[in-house]
Amino acid sequence: MTDFTIAIPTYNGALRLPSLLERLQEQVNTETIAWEILVIDNNSTDGTEQVVRDYQTRWTKQFPLRYSCEKEQGLAYARQRAMTEARGTWVGFIDDDLCPALDWVYCACEFGQEYPSAGAYGGQVHGDFEVQPPENFQRIASFLAIRERGTNPHLYKPESLCLPPGAGLVVRKQAWLDSVPDRLAFGGRVGNSLLANEDFEALLYLHQAGWEIWYCPTLHSYHSIPSSRLTRDYLLRLMRDTGRGVCGLRLVGATSLERLAIILKLGFGSLRRIVLHVLKYRGQIATDLVAACELRYYLNTMLSPFYWFQQQRGNVRVNLQNNLAVSKEEAIAKAKIVG
Repeated sequence: MTDFTIAIPTYNGALRLPSLLERLQEQVNTETIAWEILVIDNNSTDGTEQVVRDYQTRWTKQFPLRYSCEKEQGLAYARQRAMTEARGTWVGFIDDDLCPALDWVYCACEFGQEYPSAGAYGGQVHGDFEVQPPENFQRIASFLAIRERGTNPHLYKPESLCLPPGAGLVVRKQAWLDSVPDRLAFGGRVGNSLLANEDFEALLYLHQAGWEIWYCPTLHSYHSIPSSRLTRDYLLRLMRDTGRGVCGLRLVGATSLERLAIILKLGFGSLRRIVLHVLKYRGQIATDLVAACELRYYLNTMLSPFYWFQQQRGNVRVNLQNNLAVSKEEAIAKAKIVG
């Protein structure tokens, strides 16, 4: 029986994977833990598979290094593949730009044993910046998966979308399989889109199934943030796309009657935040990047119901096309039988 799986979803990670795999080989206090490393290649085009295969040929550790490929593009699909193929009771997601502390596996396993009602938990994710972040960056640091919430374990608050990021997230495998749909509404970032939220969506399903979501202060990792992710253009796009997904998250598990109330509350609440923000930072938004990012997020949160409606229309169209395709195939098959 395997206690723990380290799952590494990666897309074109040939240059990033070696340092992470080397780091994981140095994990301490794991002598009594049965664990494995599972690399999920999300349809890479840069030789990622060959990098993993090369490591496998010279792998001497007691814990196995496994490889799997998920052809459907999107982090959500890579994570789902990890959940179906992982052998561990717990699955810890380590992105290829994350550097875990040397006791990461040990601390993750220890916390899971101490909190049996936890369906998922995340630790402290510190920023490893290539360049100095903008002034007051801590106000928006969470949008880049940074979490530094003190030294005491505590419950997150899913009802207010206060949740751990997917980077460094540990999940009880069976809880995920029992609670999270095979296909999420949010597929993850693909191409130029920064619309993510797939991790939050999965956690909301876990929470609604009765599982607790915890913060583990002893679980440390360092998120590599290149200069390209601190530019004005990138941060504003990140805020825009993240805000657009808020309505979809708020409506997870909601009934038809609840949806209307949630949408109205979201719209009026966002409008109030926009007005207060503009009054507080008027004259500074053009020069204060963090204030501009916050405003962009509030604006797109207010508009997120429209993007949700648009997404629903798109889903209906896709389902209709799929049904028509199936009907056509069935008709052809019947014609062949009759013929």
